[in-house]
Amino acid sequence: MNSQPAGFIVRVMAMIYDALVVLGIWVFTIVILVTIRGDAVIGAWVQSLLFIELFAFFTYFWIKRGQTVGMLAWRLRIVSTEPMSLRRVLLRFIGALLGAACLFLGYVWILFDGERRSWSDLLSGTQVVRDPKPPKPS
Repeated sequence: MNSQPAGFIVRVMAMIYDALVVLGIWVFTIVILVTIRGDAVIGAWVQSLLFIELFAFFTYFWIKRGQTVGMLAWRLRIVSTEPMSLRRVLLRFIGALLGAACLFLGYVWILFDGERRSWSDLLSGTQVVRDPKPPKPS
């Protein structure tokens, strides 16, 4: 069962899935905070909490499964010569943030890299691959 490097479109689709899951987590968090406080919640502390939730989401899934919810839906997984560690996840997360902050150039990079790696892949020494479709049961 040979896995091929994941292409740009499927990776974007997986990112959209993940964004929807994270958005749901954030909405839930804000609703809880507004309910407890009885008023709007604003400020750096709220932004910091949401950022920590974002990091925790990716850290959990990348370390535990090697794939996020969106990656699972599109049959993508992270591969590396070494196990996913907190250091590797942090590098991958920083690469993802930089890639997004630079007008998503870090992800467009997939189109030009011979091994279809994004900046987060390059920085963390990982690669995202797409597993072939499982055979249909007979």
